[in-house]
Amino acid sequence: MKFKTISNPLIWGFILFMCSAFNASAQKTKTINLLSKENASQWRGYDATTLPPGWILSNNMLWVDNDRINEKVNDVSYKGSRDIIFSGQEFEYFELTLDWKIGAGGNSGIFYHVKEGYGGPSNISPEYQLIDDENYARMHSNLKDYNAQFGAKNPEQLQDWQKTGADYAMHPADESKKVLHPAGQWNTTKIVVAPGRVEHWLNGVKIVSFNPDSEDWQARKQAGKWAKSANYGKFKTGYIGLQYHGSSLWFRNIKVKPLK
Repeated sequence: MKFKTISNPLIWGFILFMCSAFNASAQKTKTINLLSKENASQWRGYDATTLPPGWILSNNMLWVDNDRINEKVNDVSYKGSRDIIFSGQEFEYFELTLDWKIGAGGNSGIFYHVKEGYGGPSNISPEYQLIDDENYARMHSNLKDYNAQFGAKNPEQLQDWQKTGADYAMHPADESKKVLHPAGQWNTTKIVVAPGRVEHWLNGVKIVSFNPDSEDWQARKQAGKWAKSANYGKFKTGYIGLQYHGSSLWFRNIKVKPLK
């Protein structure tokens, strides 16, 4: 079979334009390593210019040493937020993956759509909860008083919306599907934020899915912890953030793939 040679310059121009557009689109969706040599320096404290005391960047890992925070005298004078953000780029729709492990009785979280100027990410931003499900309640007697204010039936226990993988204080994780490695061992988290859809994954299994634009989301917000927080969840683009909540923790392989 013979193929006719394309000689029309307009057709060739169109083909080249489409190829260029395709390549540009591919570049926009390239996965970004937030701990690469080019990007690691763009981690800093929330509303700060440097990493807060205790946070360390080394060996392709970002971690916080709780002992350093408790022992260093000069840390006592630090008054800013100890939560950190990747300030290199704001994200709207994305797929974020990272490995993490936490100390015994530890508590932390992963924030997205973070905006500065609001005291801290937890005041405004959705949070993928990280916590030691097994030991936290036993090691923190103040949990009972904290949960009692929300009318919990068993306030001395972690509530479902407080456990690892939950959309904190909004959507509990599916405990029947959850595989959580214990404190001191690595876990892998994935967060997908797409139009009308957010997914939380833990160690390869989807454990949370919801529509942040739905009536159900609004009802949960008004009925729970965020009822009086007008700014919670209102931003649809922003920074990625990591929480310091009084315990040692480690992060590695932090990668973001922007989505259209």
